[in-house]
Amino acid sequence: MTLPVLICADDYGLAPGINAAIRELIALGRVTATSVMSLCPHWEPEAAALRAVAADRADVGLHFTLTDQRPLGALPNLAPDGRLPPLGRLMAMAYRGALDPVEIRAELDRQIAAFTDAWGGPPAYIDGHQHVHQLPIVRDAVVAAVESLPGAYVRRCGEPIAAVLARGVAVPKTLLIGGLGVGLSRRLDARSLPANDRFAGVYDFATQEPFAALMPRFLAGFRRGRTGRNLMMVHPGLPDDELRRVDSLVEPRRAEYDYLKGPEFAALLERLGVRPSRFQDLTATG
Repeated sequence: MTLPVLICADDYGLAPGINAAIRELIALGRVTATSVMSLCPHWEPEAAALRAVAADRADVGLHFTLTDQRPLGALPNLAPDGRLPPLGRLMAMAYRGALDPVEIRAELDRQIAAFTDAWGGPPAYIDGHQHVHQLPIVRDAVVAAVESLPGAYVRRCGEPIAAVLARGVAVPKTLLIGGLGVGLSRRLDARSLPANDRFAGVYDFATQEPFAALMPRFLAGFRRGRTGRNLMMVHPGLPDDELRRVDSLVEPRRAEYDYLKGPEFAALLERLGVRPSRFQDLTATG
């Protein structure tokens, strides 16, 4: 039986090498969604190139960003020096109730507008860079925004504990990310907002285990336990000077790109009966 899986490449807009890699993988049919960092300078100039390959092949959504980059507007509480905080500081502020809901929603609206202006339409979905869309206060802004975007969906980052343990990849990290999303999932369910049911792709970027050994465990895991809409997160990219300047995740991106474009991944898809799919073609939990 064919298993539809949405394969989503994160971080479009962060660097030219990431953009080029994602466009190539969409054209090859290996990636079926990409999440855009619309506050980054490499989004607007390369939106048209993405539209040329993704219009009928992939969902394109907003990768809401609240860490490390320069925001699109003034955030005196969160970014008093004009730069968004690192993830640890953002999380600490979120969980002690120190984020300003008005600021967060205003920046989300600006990033949606920057996406829409360059793309020519609203995002197909919203998720978060470093999963920030799951955090307290941030998640409320995301839910409210999605309610105003007809047909838009949200990325869920949780998996059943049994599925995480059976997969055996970065178990503590995966459980932590999933646990952060419980509140968001409750809000999505209460409002009947569309979202994926299953999620995979979390691993330790410093691992010595090759990406080619991880992908079979991610995809095969979707066949265990309950069925549902399956979403696989990836981070492919071609290293370039801009990527090295703005992000520490460089060589793992190259490894993912090399694997995803190659014959070994194509053979894995065929062997497991996995069909890279857009969200509209996924099967909801029965």
